[in-house]
Amino acid sequence: MTENYLTLLEESLRSKLQVLDEIQQYNLRQQEIFQADEVDIDRFDEYVEEKGNLIDKLNSLDNGFESLYAKVSKQLSENRDQYKDQIKLLQELVTKVTESSVSIQAQEARNKKLIEDFFRKTREDLGMGRKSSKAAYDYYKNMSKSAVVLPQFMDSKK
Repeated sequence: MTENYLTLLEESLRSKLQVLDEIQQYNLRQQEIFQADEVDIDRFDEYVEEKGNLIDKLNSLDNGFESLYAKVSKQLSENRDQYKDQIKLLQELVTKVTESSVSIQAQEARNKKLIEDFFRKTREDLGMGRKSSKAAYDYYKNMSKSAVVLPQFMDSKK
């Protein structure tokens, strides 16, 4: 019975690795979007939604793994020698999951910076556009005032 649980734990960890790999792929795609000349916000939103689904799946796998491990942990600790190969494999998979998670966190930090830079630049561009529009409007307003010549009468009898 314990061996079946160990097999399920292994499958769960392998599934987590696959989901983490997919998340990394979406992170790379998001990075490409913000490094491109033309930023496609709609595509970025699609990727965020897909990553959200993957994160939900990952959380589900985590919950399943934890509940399954809770059932088996006592038997594993009592019979460590009997299951040492399987335990070693699970430890290796957990290490890979952890490494992948750290890599994803680094990708997320880099993407966050790219996104912040994009929005800062966009805000600056909007500010420059507003300033240019205001300057053009002020110029127009001033020029239209100066173009009006008030009627002047000269008294030539003096």
